[in-house]
Amino acid sequence: MPLIRRMPKRGFNNKRFGIRFLPVNLAALNVFDDGSRVDAAALRARGLANGVADGIKILGTGELTKRLTVSAHNFSTSARAKIEALGGTCELVGRRAATQVKG
Repeated sequence: MPLIRRMPKRGFNNKRFGIRFLPVNLAALNVFDDGSRVDAAALRARGLANGVADGIKILGTGELTKRLTVSAHNFSTSARAKIEALGGTCELVGRRAATQVKG
C-alpha cells in the first residue's frame, strides 16, 4: 500500500469561519403584543432564541397575525414579505457595509 493512501486525509474546512444564525419562525412572534418592538433581547427573554450564535434569523414558516417592528440580523424573503404585508417593519442590525479590496 503506498504511503499516500495510508495517511489520514485531513484538510481545510470553512466551518469555523461561517456565520451561524439562530432560527426563529414567524409563527412564534405571535406571542408579542400588537405594535410592539421585537429585538434580540425580547426574543431571548421569551425563550424563542436560545444558544450561542452570531445572530438571529427570522424565517417565514407560519402566519403572523400582528403588526410588529422586528429587529434581527437576517430575514428570509418570505418572512420580510409577510411582516411588511401586515404593516410591520423589518430592521437589519449588525450589518457592516461591504468594503472593496484595492488590488
